[in-house]
Amino acid sequence: MAKFNQPLGGNEMPRFGGPATFMRLPTQPDAGGLDVAFIGIPMDHGTSNRSGTRLGPRQIRDESRMLRPYNMATGAAPFDHLQVADIGDVPINTFDLKKTVDIITDYYDGILAQGAIPLTMGGDHTLTWPILRAIRKKHGPVALIHIDAHADINDTMFGEKVAHGCPFRRAWEDGCLINDKVFQIGLRGTGYAAEDFNWARDKGWTVVQAEACWHRSLVPLLDKVRRVIGDAPVYLTYDIDSLDPAFAPGTGTVEPGGLSTWQAFEIIRGAAGLNLVGGDLVEVSPPYDPSGNTALIGANLLYEMLCALPGVPRPDRVDPVF
Repeated sequence: MAKFNQPLGGNEMPRFGGPATFMRLPTQPDAGGLDVAFIGIPMDHGTSNRSGTRLGPRQIRDESRMLRPYNMATGAAPFDHLQVADIGDVPINTFDLKKTVDIITDYYDGILAQGAIPLTMGGDHTLTWPILRAIRKKHGPVALIHIDAHADINDTMFGEKVAHGCPFRRAWEDGCLINDKVFQIGLRGTGYAAEDFNWARDKGWTVVQAEACWHRSLVPLLDKVRRVIGDAPVYLTYDIDSLDPAFAPGTGTVEPGGLSTWQAFEIIRGAAGLNLVGGDLVEVSPPYDPSGNTALIGANLLYEMLCALPGVPRPDRVDPVF
């Protein structure tokens, strides 16, 4: 039987010790031999308000130390079925954002060529566009599940086309997306005009504003998402500011009235069964996260993405109705 990497357990090494990797997994220099690679992109030079997301990957890794390998809710045991490791950080150019997006695409070309599914710790949301460029080369245009307070479809910000408010406009221009299989969930807040959200609707994307999610389970929404996406390859991108700041204050562009942590779990768990080809968790900003809870939630959501990947069985469960 093949031996899969396992996270370092809390009975082998105290949780506050051991390697500073995601879930204290083994590390290796590239994605060779892996089914799934955790990668950090420590960047924040695409942000428009509060900086600090360059420190996100390190803090997410640190807060992931409390995660255990078995998912008590879904029955998923990803480390029994997938070879997983943390392959470190993309060596971005911290002084040049345009060079950085090309560095990211080239780096992910290599990961995908080695056959691994990338799960990324950000970093600001600019990074999703260059990842999607690499994904398109491997898989063609993909479906997209985008959870965020903001649509990130600006044409420019301060005259620049590369910024964390523009990645999905750029991805659309590059032919990375299957328009009738794009879902944006959790959008909210103030804007400059209706166009801020309607541009996406005009392209055939499904926009689910946060107000439509209030006081509701999102299980039915994800049932619809799965029906629409079908067997198409799909990328999942999760901006932590989709959560209400009561749950996740440690981010650069907070908006009140957001999603809850349990809705976040419903969304990601609801993606199981889809042909997920990659995912990311972005916009954790540790300077605004004094308790570490924002990074801890981010680590848990990345683990849920791992549990939702193809190749991870989820036993049928029948919980009592009460």
